Amino acid sequence: MKLPRPGRALTAGAVAVATLITGGSVAGAAPATDRPASTAAAAPDIPIANVKAHLTQLQSIAAANGGNRAHGRPGYQASLNYVKAKLDAAGFTTTVQRFTASGRTGYNLIADWPGGDANQVVMAGSHLDSVSSGPGINDNGSGSAAVLETALAVARSGHQPTKHLRFAWWGAEELGLVGSRYYVNSLGSTGRAKISGYLNFDMIGSPNPGYFVYDDDPTIEKTFKDYFAGLGISTEIETEGDGRSDHAPFKNAGVPVGGLFSGADYRKTSAQAAKWGGTVGQPFDRCYHSSCDTTANINDTALNRNSDAIAYAIWELSQ
Repeated sequence: MKLPRPGRALTAGAVAVATLITGGSVAGAAPATDRPASTAAAAPDIPIANVKAHLTQLQSIAAANGGNRAHGRPGYQASLNYVKAKLDAAGFTTTVQRFTASGRTGYNLIADWPGGDANQVVMAGSHLDSVSSGPGINDNGSGSAAVLETALAVARSGHQPTKHLRFAWWGAEELGLVGSRYYVNSLGSTGRAKISGYLNFDMIGSPNPGYFVYDDDPTIEKTFKDYFAGLGISTEIETEGDGRSDHAPFKNAGVPVGGLFSGADYRKTSAQAAKWGGTVGQPFDRCYHSSCDTTANINDTALNRNSDAIAYAIWELSQ
């Protein structure tokens, strides 16, 4: 998730290209964990061990590439290659879309699951880039890993929904939502009209977590609230990052949007700690945009619940 940076000029533009990258494997299943019992038949449990394994890989990629996975840097390209290889092996149709920002080449990764009504697309996405000052494991390895594992769960289950499923990993979010804005613009009005909902996941494993739901499209919002209500967890409306993550270009183009968020650098109130636990007066993520945003900066419970919520929403909204 980005912070506003007044006066920063950004450019985006270029052409979409497809690249071929091979390798990778589909992660195995794990026992069910934290889910409302009423949803078990509708969507699979997302194994937290698999999501964390993706985070370990992203941290290793950052460590081998200057400590970050930022736009235009080798760590970002390696992160994209890792995700793409997993999806290709699982049977997705993947496309790499290229753009330019701040004088560097950036990439979006789009993955389509075969089948479903192409005129009704349910889409889930997250930004894959980090800031240059750290590996970006919560921001936003957490969202990227959970979306990836949900896509792999679709493949493992052989899910064939009525609507078409599409997953995306955005580049250059930290420079001002450049990749997602480029994608939305590239669709044109006809392509945008085919998206019945875009779900965004940016920071879902914060170490002092909250449970925030975007209050945009009523149907998507209710889907997430129903999921957490099934766990007995109260949610709050997400306001900290409204317009500051990759749902914004979709929302501005008239696409229904929604999503989840576990908090960034704002501080947890006593009322929030009473609902969710954690530490009063401390940031939801004290390592926001810092070098300490590593795998040690993840709350497993929040990551697990939010990952399962993603799968729940994908299954519910695509049928």
